[in-house]
Amino acid sequence: MRAFALVVLMMFGAGCVTQAERAAQVQRDVEDMVRVYGPGCEKLGFKPDSDPWRDCVLRLATKDSLEQRRDFTTTNCIGSRGFFHCSTF
Repeated sequence: MRAFALVVLMMFGAGCVTQAERAAQVQRDVEDMVRVYGPGCEKLGFKPDSDPWRDCVLRLATKDSLEQRRDFTTTNCIGSRGFFHCSTF
């Protein structure tokens, strides 16, 4: 029983992320957005590193994120012997 409790505590401890690790992940996400969407915003006429350019980068990233989420579907099935009901969202 003690070993089980110790394993559970270790799993919870391993799942914790420090503030510095979260900040580093956010920084990597921002750098990825700038790398992916920055050139497109420049082609649209926005000057690099300006507030409208940053807004363009954020809008394009949000648009792609929403499109990916919209295309995602999931199917749930429940039932017992001889009867199943499936729903797709």
